Amino acid sequence: MVKGSKSMKFNELIAKEVFCENIKIGKITNIIVDGEEWKVTHFEIELKKEAAFEILGVKSTVRNVLAISAVGPASKAMTKDGIDLQVALGQLRIYLRPP
Repeated sequence: MVKGSKSMKFNELIAKEVFCENIKIGKITNIIVDGEEWKVTHFEIELKKEAAFEILGVKSTVRNVLAISAVGPASKAMTKDGIDLQVALGQLRIYLRPP
């Protein structure tokens, strides 16, 4: 991170843990950028087995693409432990899609 700025390098986000309602649901495995606007649009995440079952009904770990809108502003989402999503666990399914 550049001192005194709010910028962050992509590699600082890769492997960050992702939480929803204080439950660890997975980790970031990749970052997807809109090629025209140069904005981050999605995180590719690997959902933990338990989270994948609760959210998607799948009985194994699964990779999925999470819309950045589920994350919310960085000032609220970034924690010392990882990224805390700003949506309810019950709503998370609408922010996910297969890669």
